[in-house]
Amino acid sequence: MGWQKPAIALTARLVPFRSTAASSGRISEPGRFGPLCEGRHAMGRNGTSVARVLTLTRTDPSAMGLALEEAGRIAQAGGVLAVPTESFYALGASVGCAARQVEAIGRVCRIKGRGDGKPLLVLIADHAQLDSLVASVPRAATVLMQQFWPGPLTIVFPAAEGLPDELTAGTGTVGIRLSAYPLLQEVLRRTGPLTGTSANRSGAPPARTAEEVDQAVGDEVDMILDGGPTPAARPSTVVDVSGAVRVLREGPIASAQILAVLAEAGLASSL
Repeated sequence: MGWQKPAIALTARLVPFRSTAASSGRISEPGRFGPLCEGRHAMGRNGTSVARVLTLTRTDPSAMGLALEEAGRIAQAGGVLAVPTESFYALGASVGCAARQVEAIGRVCRIKGRGDGKPLLVLIADHAQLDSLVASVPRAATVLMQQFWPGPLTIVFPAAEGLPDELTAGTGTVGIRLSAYPLLQEVLRRTGPLTGTSANRSGAPPARTAEEVDQAVGDEVDMILDGGPTPAARPSTVVDVSGAVRVLREGPIASAQILAVLAEAGLASSL
């Protein structure tokens, strides 16, 4: 199923690059990318101007394209984005083995306040983005991708060699989802694969609006893409295919559906 342009009005909240303490890990080259266009600024909790706000609609594809281009440049430079998904806003860092990508993924963990050793989900825009992330694609994964992608299914694959431990938590596996959310797909086509953990502190409720992201972690991200309130869909079903197929979390796609699809393909699974 192909993606479509979002039908809702979109707002891109561009947080300026500015020098911060080294412990924050933020990109510290003020004005590194320069302004894309004029816009109003949101006021931070300390009363200072922290975010440039651009309102984008389908009737202004040029402005939306500029914001998406900026998101891509920020991600590839090692920045951290906050992006809307079908369930909540997520912290997005570019995924890969380059030093800037490893550092960005580490920043996501620090923003979350996460020291629990849990792996991070990866979001992709299409099947081509899968290749650099996985060591192999088991047949069960192929069957499930054909049936349920794009959609609310996270598949845990054997991880490609060299992916950082901050991403895999040393498990040798990586969870990947091809989202069906139109705006997120457009972002991912510009940025490449991104982490998809929720944009909030560990233990806090996930953010459903850009304003909630701003209140929770706005001082620590480099860009907030405001697509309005998220649909608040249930978190995705998670299936591990790195060994014997296991459903790790049941979400919109029931275990019975997974089992039926695999059985039809001649793949026995007890789940």
